[in-house]
Amino acid sequence: MSAALPPETAAAVVPLTEPADGVGEVVATEAGLRRVVEAFAAGTGPVAADAERASGYRYGQRTYLVQLRRAGAGTALVDPVALPDLSALGAAVGDAEWVLHAASQDLPGLAEHGLRPARVFDTELAARLLGMERVGLAAVVAEVLGLGLAKEHSAVDWSTRPLPVDWLRYAALDVEVLVELRERLGARLEEAGKAEWAAQEFEAVRTAEPPAPRPEPWRRTSGTHGLRDRRQLAVVRSLWHARDTSARARDVAPGRVLPDRAIVAAAAAMPRNVGQLVALPEFAGKATRRRAAVWQRAVDEALALPADRLPSLRGPRTDGPPQPRAWADRDPVAARRLTAAREIVAALSEELAVPVENLLQPDALRRVCWAPPEPVTTEAVGEFLRGRGARPWQVELLAGRLAAAFDAAA
Repeated sequence: MSAALPPETAAAVVPLTEPADGVGEVVATEAGLRRVVEAFAAGTGPVAADAERASGYRYGQRTYLVQLRRAGAGTALVDPVALPDLSALGAAVGDAEWVLHAASQDLPGLAEHGLRPARVFDTELAARLLGMERVGLAAVVAEVLGLGLAKEHSAVDWSTRPLPVDWLRYAALDVEVLVELRERLGARLEEAGKAEWAAQEFEAVRTAEPPAPRPEPWRRTSGTHGLRDRRQLAVVRSLWHARDTSARARDVAPGRVLPDRAIVAAAAAMPRNVGQLVALPEFAGKATRRRAAVWQRAVDEALALPADRLPSLRGPRTDGPPQPRAWADRDPVAARRLTAAREIVAALSEELAVPVENLLQPDALRRVCWAPPEPVTTEAVGEFLRGRGARPWQVELLAGRLAAAFDAAA
């Protein structure tokens, strides 16, 4: 893995404080969009892109600002709330490559507005495949280009209107150097013999299907691992759904409506009335107390459930293997396979300077170790991994090694 920046390199980082073309106005009219479409159609080369959401402030992952830059066209800051259909802009750039950082975060939101790139270069994924220790955009730009990107506005409420000029400056700078960064990283990938690996990873991100909804999303409430009673879990479930309904209706992030710690505190205490509920420190806030009757109704509904409608302690059944800590007792041979497989992946990670999770999705590794194909051959293991989403370069590296290790562990 690459070392951290030496002091002399860190000192040489030049702050990037102003976009080359200045900070333009946000495009929020059809006439303005037509001018952007014309400019980007006449531009050349890749399209640098980014998108800003209001995570932590608004419900869901809606996009509130789209930033685009292309040679010959300059930078455009577009309001997708005022202009929800941006498909003309996507059509204007045709099959041009789009350069994004952490593309999996932005592509779903861009697609909602008709922006579906034909090709993608993901600078975060490139940095991972190159073994860079820090892969955030500011860190990669500093290491590769020697430029400093300020990140103080990364977690602001992008649904704010009008957007402050300082925020817009930050947003424009995020796409200012993406194309140059892509060229440098692309050259490094070529030198390292990883260009084809990267191309396969980028295409997998571009074409990825949206994740399936979780069967019981309420179980991800932080702190529920400490609850060991089914009735308490029912309270968590009931409060989670009440909070989600309120958050969706108000377009507010659920954690701002009712924090997870408050849900878990109520589940642990199981209050029988509003007085007992607001006596909990987690419900002492003015906004929380104002809606205390809503939360108590949710608690009451859970307390009134018959035993056969209480959630299980283990969660919904899945088709996946059990937790690895149970393998030694349930299937010692599978446990040996997993140990051997992890050693193989760790050794390759070190040798190739690629993070373990980028060599093979952890879920795919566990599944092939728990229930490998029969007979265990390189071809069969490769087919299994492909069925779990592994890319050809990953299959080529791992299928033979895993098949041999499984034979030895039998």
